[in-house]
Formats: sequence, C-alpha cells, structure tokens
Amino acid sequence: MWCGVAGWFAFGQTERVPLLGNVDLGFHELGHLIMYILPINEVLTAAMGSIMQCAVPLGLAIYFWVWRNDRVAACVCAAWAATNFSDVSVYIADAPYERLPLIGGEHDWAFILGPEHFDRLNDAHTIAGATKSFGLILLCATFVYAFYALTRCSSASVPDAATASKSDDLFPNTSRMPSADPRLPSTRSSSWDHPSAPDRVPRPPGR
Repeated sequence: MWCGVAGWFAFGQTERVPLLGNVDLGFHELGHLIMYILPINEVLTAAMGSIMQCAVPLGLAIYFWVWRNDRVAACVCAAWAATNFSDVSVYIADAPYERLPLIGGEHDWAFILGPEHFDRLNDAHTIAGATKSFGLILLCATFVYAFYALTRCSSASVPDAATASKSDDLFPNTSRMPSADPRLPSTRSSSWDHPSAPDRVPRPPGR
C-alpha cells in the first residue's frame, strides 16, 4: 500500500508526498549546509542537495536490508528514495526555464548545467528522464518484492528467529512467562522458579 501511495504522488501526480516532502526538503538543505561547512567545489555544493535527499533514504534501505535484515523497513525506505528521484528529476527538467519557486538562492541545476560549468542545459530533459526512470524502476522493484514477500508470508509460519530477542532490542518481542517456552526461560522469574536452577538454597518461607 505504501509503495502504491508513494508512486501515485511522485509519478502519477508529479508531486511531493505530503508531510514527507518537508522531510525531503530538510535533507536537501542539509546537503548544501554540509558542503558550505566543508567546501570542495561549487558544482558539488549545488548538487549535494539533490544527492543528499536521494542518498539518505537509499542508504537507510541498504542498512535495513543488509545489517538489520528488516525487509519491511527496507521496502519503505526504498519507495521513499524512489519518490526523491522523481522530485529531483522535476528540478533538473526545470533548469532551462527556472520556473519552480525556490526557498532562496540560485537554481541548483541551472547552475550545474549552465554554460559556466557543464554547459548541458539542452540535455536537461534527457538527464531528468534518466533520473525519473531510475526512480520508477526502483519503485517497481520494491513493489514486486513486497508483493512476493507478502504472498510467501501468508503461506508460511513465522520462524522462531523472527521473534527471538536480539542484543539491541529495547523491549521484549513476546510475553516471556516461565511456562511459555522451556527453551527461553523468563528473565523476570527468579532463580527459585526456574526448574533447571540448582537447589542450593532452600526457598524462603512465605514466598
């Protein structure tokens, strides 16, 4: 559902996803700010806004997929990244015309593709089309995988590894009563209640 909603706004309506678009704008401006603090060159400073707004959700998708093994979060972030590629493509396509309302400053892609640097304003639509196509491919791939994963989950039981507690979990995933699973004794029960605890000290009276 999320892939469908994100795709409808980004590729169907060519608009930013409500609320999430403000987050994208924040990352865009953060990219510029980082390059103002660590100046390398003017072209990279102008491009870093668009790079950052695509790289953050794409990087999160890779993180959740590879290191956390969380396919749901990875799909959500990948679809989010796809919407940013669409948003950047609109910005690139506007470079020859500079009609989009800006917060302030110079048009990033008019500056990058202008005669003072790459001198490729005539190719702005081609570059924008390639950027949007990449985002659409990413969205479709994410949707296909999400649908495939859902069909598999509907016909398979949840493995023990999916609900097992991990070292970085802040809260327990399941109710851990002493009798729930003999293989996973409750950490809340005292040593008096555990059947495998050595009977070294007698149970205190009245407990």
